[in-house]
Amino acid sequence: MNKDALVQISRFMILVLVQVLVLNHINFLGYLNPYIYIIFILLAPITINRSLFLVLSFVLGLAIDMFGDSGGVHAAASVTIAYIRPIILRSAFGLSYEFQTVKLSNVSFGERLIYVTLMIFIHHIILFSLEVFNFSHILLIAKKTLFSSLFTIVITMLTLVLFRKSDS
Repeated sequence: MNKDALVQISRFMILVLVQVLVLNHINFLGYLNPYIYIIFILLAPITINRSLFLVLSFVLGLAIDMFGDSGGVHAAASVTIAYIRPIILRSAFGLSYEFQTVKLSNVSFGERLIYVTLMIFIHHIILFSLEVFNFSHILLIAKKTLFSSLFTIVITMLTLVLFRKSDS
């Protein structure tokens, strides 16, 4: 097994454990709950096999669902952002993505923030829409999406800065 595979497997397990054991117990005012397990999807290699990536995203979401007893909403949201990830990468990074030279650690802060923000907002909109599953509560969905997304974006960006690999 090569080093990259071990890094991805350990990242997967650490993010699931941190999410399940620590972050799922944070529910400030009913709206703030960070979901950093999607860092696995954000940081997956661009050259990963698309089918494998969708299966891994499903397993990631399913693991969070099983521990949180949430009925598959995390799996659905994870597979959705994994599926649309190439579109988001293309819109956030442009030609760098087309030539597959994008490394999240080497791009500017603004491009990284756009990419992370788009992925997290899409994930959270799907997650909370499926969780509530009633559009008469659209204000509740919007509040949960906005506040949890902002909290998740801040924690994700801090995590990406703190655990950044130095390529020099």
